[in-house]
Amino acid sequence: MNDARLVSRLRAALVRGAVTWFVAALALLSPAGVAHAERIKDIAALAGVRSNHLIGYGLVVGLDGTGDQTTQAPFTSQSFLSMLRQFGIALPEGMRLQLKNVAAVSVHAQLPPFAKPGQSIDVTVSSLANAKSLRGGTLLMTPLKGIDGEVYALAQGDLVVGGFGAEGQDGSRITVNVLNAGRIANGASVERGVETSFTQGSELRFNLIRPDFTTARRVAERINQTLGPGVASAMDAATVQVRGPEDVDQRVSFVSLLENLQVDPGEAPARVVINSRTGTIVVGNHVTVEPVAVTHGSMTVVVTENLQVSQPAPFGQGRTVVTPRSDVQIDQEGNRMWKLAGVTTLDQLVAAVNGVGAAPGDLMAILEALKQSGALRADLIVI
Repeated sequence: MNDARLVSRLRAALVRGAVTWFVAALALLSPAGVAHAERIKDIAALAGVRSNHLIGYGLVVGLDGTGDQTTQAPFTSQSFLSMLRQFGIALPEGMRLQLKNVAAVSVHAQLPPFAKPGQSIDVTVSSLANAKSLRGGTLLMTPLKGIDGEVYALAQGDLVVGGFGAEGQDGSRITVNVLNAGRIANGASVERGVETSFTQGSELRFNLIRPDFTTARRVAERINQTLGPGVASAMDAATVQVRGPEDVDQRVSFVSLLENLQVDPGEAPARVVINSRTGTIVVGNHVTVEPVAVTHGSMTVVVTENLQVSQPAPFGQGRTVVTPRSDVQIDQEGNRMWKLAGVTTLDQLVAAVNGVGAAPGDLMAILEALKQSGALRADLIVI
């Protein structure tokens, strides 16, 4: 079966409201020779198909004396007493517990889309109080709730903590990684799923991960090229609406075909990103610089503190006086003005910057000044 006959059958099936698929459809409809092409599933997400955050409060037991100090975290004792009451164990009123092997923790997880009751998900456990380490602990059964307050999963199991620590009797301590957080693989059992809009209506929407008008247009054109005109339309820079089959059984195959189509996404806008904390500078493609003359002089301030001691004569009545003396020196480099010719490619910009030999801190100031002067044709983002 050639491509023309296959596409005609897909179009006819879409008009009828049902789609008949073959295993060879994906290979025939996804050109392998497109340069820089990406699958739709890599650049867009189907609207309504998303994960949901879950959170819960619980207790970790079995710690080797590294649990919460109940005098500073009374809610740990309250939670422990509440748990004992559920098992019919009542302690005298006003009794203070010294629980060194118990820690109050928060438990959070992500409920993936289409999760069904009985499936398992990973959970992350973090200490809420002053526990020194959760290593070797066991999480007791903890309900995980969603934003609506309903319980969607139950978590329980042994923690895996990647850190390690040791402490001496003199107070010296060494710690590797984090000891107050751990994970439980498949530590929660899903009790109820979350309804999605995937089975509702006949229209599907793909939301681009990076909104771009060019990419949205190309995605719609690629779908229409495959399934016929009018099937897909770009609503805005982030959303592409697709007319799909109303039959739910056919919709899975329909989405499987669409998300494997390859599209050449639009190029990102010209940007220069500066991280002032780490001194990192990232220059994107299409960054250009108009001809401009630049001079930049580094100034260094050195402050030296000296203490002068003045002592009285022997058998005198005076006192010894310590007088601080500060010496401030300012050095400024007399750099010459240099000309930055018109830069139209990324290679030319890198060569021009390397020719100047400026440090990252000086280069940040130069880029900001170029942006203010209008010579830098790119978005300057400082994080």
